[in-house]
Amino acid sequence: MSSHEQFAEDLALYALDALEGQERSNLEQHLATCAACQRELEQLRGDGALLALSTLGPKPPERARKRLLDAVASEAARVSPVRLREPEGHRRSWWGWLGWAATAAVILFAASLGKENYELKSDLRMASSILSQRTADLEQARSLASALTNPEGQHFTLVALKTPPQPQGKAIYVRNRSSLIFLANNMPSLPSRKTYELWLMPVNGAPVPAGLFKPDAHGSATVINPPLPPGLEARAFAITVENEAGATTPTMPLVMMGEGG
Repeated sequence: MSSHEQFAEDLALYALDALEGQERSNLEQHLATCAACQRELEQLRGDGALLALSTLGPKPPERARKRLLDAVASEAARVSPVRLREPEGHRRSWWGWLGWAATAAVILFAASLGKENYELKSDLRMASSILSQRTADLEQARSLASALTNPEGQHFTLVALKTPPQPQGKAIYVRNRSSLIFLANNMPSLPSRKTYELWLMPVNGAPVPAGLFKPDAHGSATVINPPLPPGLEARAFAITVENEAGATTPTMPLVMMGEGG
């Protein structure tokens, strides 16, 4: 028997860290000087890793699976009833084969658990995302209901200044929360690259931008809780026509305006 044949049957066990005692020591001494057995060991380790990963990702190459199964079959073929009665220190024993098989089973079982763990984490992330969205929707609904029913809310009705009063806008403003809900209907359509801009006219100081909006096909539009300075007292609300980017000061003339009541 050549030196390679002598140690070939040990390589599969060594690749799975199931070889112990003098057999392991002898094989490691041989590996230190044998490049061919070193390459064979690396291939067996790679094949074992690919087989373990097959439950988590793409199917491993068929040659890797075949190599590892051939190694298992080779070990099984070498175990016989006669060798079960051989001394404890013999190169191959039934317990050595069981250790190899148990290690392989542990690898496959761990890979299966890893796949289940990944799927559970994915389901948990999806459920968490849905819950976060539902919570945000509920908070938005509560904010709107609170503003609409707040007894301190000021209601403003905006009417056209130079045309018949068909277009209409209604602003509900809660000063101490800087909360604003604006509803418009029957608004005329706009030229291309133009937009309506809502303005808060304070008791003191310059007009404050309160949101941009474009009416839909029915002339309806809304502005909900635009960013406003805290605690600003409103005298009126007004609307102008601006370029799409909006403006920092109103472009005259005002097309609609309404004072608090």
